Amino acid sequence: MKRISLTGWIFLAMVAGIGLGIADPAVARQLAPLSNIFLRLIRSIVAPLILGILVAGVAAGELKHMGRIGGKALLYFEVVTTIALFLGLGAVNLVRPGVGVPLERTAAEALPAPAAGQSTLNTVLEHTFPTSIVDAMARNDVLQVVVFAFLFGAACSSVGAKARPVVEFCGALAEVMFRYTSYIMYLAPLGVGAALAVTIGSKGVGVLFGLGKLILAMYATSVIFIVVVLGAVAALFQIPLGPFFRAVRQPFLIAFSTASSEAALPLSMENMELFGVPKHIVGFVIPTGYSFNLAGTTLYLSLASVFVAQAAGVAQTFGAQLVLMLTLMLTSKGVAGVPRAALVILIGTLATFHLPLEGVAVLMGVDALMDMARTGVNVLGNCLASAVVARWEGYRFETAVRTLE
Repeated sequence: MKRISLTGWIFLAMVAGIGLGIADPAVARQLAPLSNIFLRLIRSIVAPLILGILVAGVAAGELKHMGRIGGKALLYFEVVTTIALFLGLGAVNLVRPGVGVPLERTAAEALPAPAAGQSTLNTVLEHTFPTSIVDAMARNDVLQVVVFAFLFGAACSSVGAKARPVVEFCGALAEVMFRYTSYIMYLAPLGVGAALAVTIGSKGVGVLFGLGKLILAMYATSVIFIVVVLGAVAALFQIPLGPFFRAVRQPFLIAFSTASSEAALPLSMENMELFGVPKHIVGFVIPTGYSFNLAGTTLYLSLASVFVAQAAGVAQTFGAQLVLMLTLMLTSKGVAGVPRAALVILIGTLATFHLPLEGVAVLMGVDALMDMARTGVNVLGNCLASAVVARWEGYRFETAVRTLE
């Protein structure tokens, strides 16, 4: 039994929760406190984790030291992840997997109405800037925490050596929150099992149909992204597909099977060097991409966030979804090393937009299946990014083609 992984325990708890919800709905509904406790604990991760990571990252200013290569890499990262967000947004609006998955909203989760004579856009813009970082963290208002962290990190960077203790503290805070997250995740099987039992006991087995549609949408969208988007990028930059496939095959399989980008990192860097990407580009682009080029994660976040809104019956205009996508784009940077990082970001974003956190508990039951897809896409995208930047810098891969063949 000790050899069962955390993912395995989550799967077992998911099955047990579904079985209990179908067999004895009355008992299943009594498990709500377990689910709520787990959600409270995991919600406590969001604000300090994002604050620590962003302040330390912005203050370090790693991208500016790489000059031209850093600028090209950052531009490529943002273009590709933006395409991934809109692709996911289009897929979830087309398939509408959340329809028919009833998630109730409480009065506390109702969206605040704008003041008389004030547009929704003005309300959102004003709400973006915090009056107090303590208040923003207490309310888990991720967008306000992000804005403060960027400005605070820039101030630390400009101050220089005098700010080093503050920057080191933020870096240490992020590391502590990584470990804190790993402790909380040991409770995931109980939280997931209880959440699914409560949901199915209260709402019926129709919930499972919506989750199945979401999983299929995630995998179908991932395949489209790889074939159409990454394929077009490879063709545009004249990346030799055969040798590239042989170079990324093993890292992709490791990432997909373990759902861990870090497990595939050493082999990704080694194989891309063999492919012909210079060491200094590999050493910068791939690790940086783990924070800034999470195409698979952004696909998932766009699908999952709108899925929860659909399940809760929240009608979102295209403009509201764009604001949601912008928030996801900002908050998803820099958390690749966190277990179940996408769920942490999703919780913070749902809280910011007053969407029910019950949706996250339901998603956790199938998160392991979707985590495999998004992690594989992340690794594949980062390997391609290093080759693209190398080609952009004028390097060619003829020698690597012969080596890999």
